[in-house]
Amino acid sequence: MAEVQLKNIKKVYPHAPGESKKKQKKAAEEEKKINLQVTDEGVVAVQEFNLDIKDKEFIVLVGPSGCGKSTTLRMVAGLEEITSGELFIDGKLMNDVAPKDRDIAMVFQSYALYPHMTVRENMEFPLKLRKMPKDEIDQRVNHAAETLGITQYLDRKPKALSGGQRQRVAIGRAIVREPKVLLMDEPLSNLDAKLRNQMRAEIIKLRQQIDTTFIYVTHDQVEAMTLGDRIVIMRDGYIQQIGTPQEVFNHPKNLFVAGFIGTPQMNFFQGAKLGREGDSYTVEILGHKLTLTDEQSKALAAKGTLAKDVVAGVRPVHISLVDNGIAAKVDVSEMMGSELHLHMNAGGQDIVAVVPTTELEGKNITNGSEVSFTFQPRLIHLFDKTSEENLI
Repeated sequence: MAEVQLKNIKKVYPHAPGESKKKQKKAAEEEKKINLQVTDEGVVAVQEFNLDIKDKEFIVLVGPSGCGKSTTLRMVAGLEEITSGELFIDGKLMNDVAPKDRDIAMVFQSYALYPHMTVRENMEFPLKLRKMPKDEIDQRVNHAAETLGITQYLDRKPKALSGGQRQRVAIGRAIVREPKVLLMDEPLSNLDAKLRNQMRAEIIKLRQQIDTTFIYVTHDQVEAMTLGDRIVIMRDGYIQQIGTPQEVFNHPKNLFVAGFIGTPQMNFFQGAKLGREGDSYTVEILGHKLTLTDEQSKALAAKGTLAKDVVAGVRPVHISLVDNGIAAKVDVSEMMGSELHLHMNAGGQDIVAVVPTTELEGKNITNGSEVSFTFQPRLIHLFDKTSEENLI
């Protein structure tokens, strides 16, 4: 129903009027702790944000707390003023358009339901403000309630509902408006793990039933990976990478993205050495030398990469236990049902391996066990020590 374009968006929170230089300096020191840029204008929360969202696409903004993702969402909603840059919805410039005239709806983390109204009244409220005919209001509310499985709760008040039911009502109140763009700001963060899983599935089903562009904000990378057509990974107000879940998992652009996406987090081997032997590149990790694939070597050669110290990254699921490999000692062994999570120490570095239990028949690995491991060269990521960019 709507394409959304954000062009060079920037958001600056100005210093308070009349604020002393001493207070500004103290505020700047506080902001630097979370790496946001502080200028004479104020604190820069978002900058150089460029994103084209296709019609009916599900985009997820993800990143740690304070990275600017919710601020970006609120600028799209019109709840925050855009300091500079341009926001287009359906090709129309929206910078100075009031929130109520943008044809968007927003689902908040806190549900934001009216406690004195029933579920039906909560869902009817935005439609009554538009002075819609009662027949159409009833039809929309009943359809949304049926879609979300909350028909039996229409006469209850929010206090009589569970957290998951309240969130369904909040989503229902948003979708009855049939908005061009549906914004969701960490809608599942108040729910327990089981409910979060259920609601993720509900949102996926909902997305298939309504023709709307979704912009979803979360700090939970599992939500991002399961929900998004594309993921926008943010850090300190900047976009780090935009791509499909598979792209950002398999080809992280830099060290931050590699460490943020994936559970458990990618292992990073400090002090790895990249070398070259003829047309092939090698990498030495903890004293073990591996020859990279032809494809990896060609990619490095095309960039004119020289032999140097690098940071090597390997995901825990790509580590295999072998009889003769890199020696390690198991510090903690966690049985996760079909998998065993091994927290190991190798050469003074902490390493995590995820090993299927089917590969452990006849082996008794406990805390303190001596093991050895390896990984396939094609699964190694190499990062520049200075720029932290992925070299391959």
